Amino acid sequence: MGFFKPAPEPMAPAAVLALPLRERVRVLSSTWVTEGFNTPRMLHVVYILKMLGLYFAVGLAITSWTTSTVHFTDPGTWFNHIVVYQKLAIWLMLLEVIGLGGAFGPLCGHFAPMLGNIRYWLRPGTIRMAPWGKRVPLTGGDTRTGFDVALYIAVLASLIYPLVVTAVPVSAVPAGTTAQELIPAYAFIPILITMPLMGLRDKVIFLAGRSEQYLPIMLWSAILGAVVLRGGATAGDFVDMVVVFKIIIVIVWVGAGVSKLGEHFINVVPPMISNSPGQPNFIKRLHYRSVPDDLRPSKLAWFMAHIAGTAVEIAIPLALLVVSNNDAARILAIAMLVFHIFITSTFPLAVPLEWNVYFGYIAIVLWGGFGHGFEASTYNIWNVHTPWLLIPVFALGLAGPIVGNLRPDLVSFLPSMRQYAGNWASAVWAMRPGIEARLNELPLVESQIDQLQRMAPTPYTRDEADMTMQKAVGWRSMHSQGRGLLSVLFEHLDDIDTREVREGEFVCNTILGWNFGDGHLHDERLIAAVQKRLHLQPGDLVVAYCESQATPWKTGTPQHYRVIDAALGVVERGAWSVKDCTAEQPWLPNGPIPLDVSWTAPGFVRRDTLTGGPLTGRTAEIG
Repeated sequence: MGFFKPAPEPMAPAAVLALPLRERVRVLSSTWVTEGFNTPRMLHVVYILKMLGLYFAVGLAITSWTTSTVHFTDPGTWFNHIVVYQKLAIWLMLLEVIGLGGAFGPLCGHFAPMLGNIRYWLRPGTIRMAPWGKRVPLTGGDTRTGFDVALYIAVLASLIYPLVVTAVPVSAVPAGTTAQELIPAYAFIPILITMPLMGLRDKVIFLAGRSEQYLPIMLWSAILGAVVLRGGATAGDFVDMVVVFKIIIVIVWVGAGVSKLGEHFINVVPPMISNSPGQPNFIKRLHYRSVPDDLRPSKLAWFMAHIAGTAVEIAIPLALLVVSNNDAARILAIAMLVFHIFITSTFPLAVPLEWNVYFGYIAIVLWGGFGHGFEASTYNIWNVHTPWLLIPVFALGLAGPIVGNLRPDLVSFLPSMRQYAGNWASAVWAMRPGIEARLNELPLVESQIDQLQRMAPTPYTRDEADMTMQKAVGWRSMHSQGRGLLSVLFEHLDDIDTREVREGEFVCNTILGWNFGDGHLHDERLIAAVQKRLHLQPGDLVVAYCESQATPWKTGTPQHYRVIDAALGVVERGAWSVKDCTAEQPWLPNGPIPLDVSWTAPGFVRRDTLTGGPLTGRTAEIG
């Protein structure tokens, strides 16, 4: 990578684009091994400044401005006050809803401008996605109205209010704990009302705010804050509150760790490491079996995934949950800080970098015990003064992960706690020539090809921009579900080599203003919204879509797919074996993996586009 310009590509973009899709994927996935997305290093500096400056420094400055015990110029006060935990959570949720958090910039498909979210959600007429529009009255439709804009503004105001409100002193804390302050309990009520209402009108905004992460903090801050700040509160009430905050974070860690069990996560680690600007190329190559011929994960990748990753993310948080020894808690907290620093340093596609900064930092706040903080000897699950409180805390915290793993079709991968587990609902779009340009007819949409051609300070040529977007398809092919999705397209489309093939998550960003790995946002419901506006012909836009694999730790559980034609709707359903996907190379040199077709739309027949006759080979087109 260069500082202002990408590193030279191994082949001229025009030469890569002229290759058949299978060969294109081979070149792009092989190049990814050492170059990753090949974004200029300048952009990594932008991300670092945003994380440490906009989020961390400004967040702490706001905290010090609205409290009497936290001082910006005294770092010691940053680590021993629970109000920092509250204020930074609110600040981060606000940044996420605005679009300055995890979905900001090129790593999430926002090039010029690098900001999505707020630009779309303040504009009536853009597309919205109601989760249960047919079931919940007054939420139907897919067009943003003035009411939706007003509700979004109310969400922003509801986050700003507890952020700037002055914290109030806690009257009773355990002996040895520094004097504490809390955000008043009532300050959380507006966001606890407006965000769920917003979610019923547009689930995109609800998920963008990472509500599954931060609303529980605010809910329990309101409930337990009212107890702690009431007259006659005891030190035990404050202990209960801190322990609940610890449980919330442990559930997120362990949920994410459990979701990495199975065949998927090992395929996530090598391309993640490959995108790291700080890893030498020989280390990147060590994560693959034999570059460039065999890009399946190596034994080192297995260790990084299952030991340094999954085992750490489950075992250490569980130990933190039950530990009562201060020194042990500090060591474990530092280990989690290192864990999050490492993830952040790799700059993977679509990873919430500020979230990693927050969780690593808060591990030190809640378990570090520095400067008379929240020592494990006092603040531990064995010392809860209201034991029945643990029942609703665990029940609410575990509901998303449990239901999401049993029925992933019903729950977004975010509340399912499948953060970067590789087991995602995903899609790849295949468009006839000219159809991608027509997406610009949608409200506020500008294709990423166009964005890249005017990205400052180094605009891309048309071919460079096209190849960059196809790198996202190469990246997807390096994951388990990518090989299944490409197999579906090869099975359906004779003319696949002439089509504009795009990673669905990136396209979704341009249409909705936000996507964070949630394939549910670009399934048949979004395709129907696009069709409603563009009136495409059969075969113009064909989408291969797959759902997350349910209970991925069970051997033999299939992963289900759908084929969506914008003009015809869902035309085929089926499944594939995840083991078949992980056994193949990203470019499928042995042909598509076997597909088990379970349903075909009445009257739908795959047709051979070259002869017009019935399908005789493995490639075909909807039409």
